Amino acid sequence: MVSSIARSSAYYLEKLGFELKFEWRPEGRLEWCWIERGGTAIMLQEYRKGIQPAEKPGQGVTICFICNDALELHSEFLKKGLKPTEPFVGNKMWVTTLIDPDGYRLDFESYTDIPEETKYSDWSKQAGK
Repeated sequence: MVSSIARSSAYYLEKLGFELKFEWRPEGRLEWCWIERGGTAIMLQEYRKGIQPAEKPGQGVTICFICNDALELHSEFLKKGLKPTEPFVGNKMWVTTLIDPDGYRLDFESYTDIPEETKYSDWSKQAGK
C-alpha cells in the first residue's frame, strides 16, 4: 500500500527500471498496478481516502529482491541520481539498499563468495576495480 500511486509508480518505473504490466484505473485514475523487472513482480495500490495510516506505510518493512547482480544495480541507481547504500556482503550476498517514497526499505541482493561483512569500497580496492 502506498500513499501516492503517482509518486510511487514513477519512482519504481522511472528510477528503478520496472515495467508496467497491469493497471486498474477506476474513474480514469490509477489506483493499482502490477510492475515487473526481470523475473520480479510487485503490486502497488494507493490507500483510499480515510483509510491511510497516520505513519508512513513502509515503516519497519523491508522488501528483499534477490537479483543477478546487486553491484550492477547499485551502479545503475547511482547513474539515475539515487542514493543506494554502499554494497556490503551479508548472508553470502552483496546487498545494496534504497528507501522508496513511502519509507519501504528495498534490499537488492545477489549471491557471492566474497567474505562476510566485506564493503564494496574495500573489495574494489583489493580487486583493482
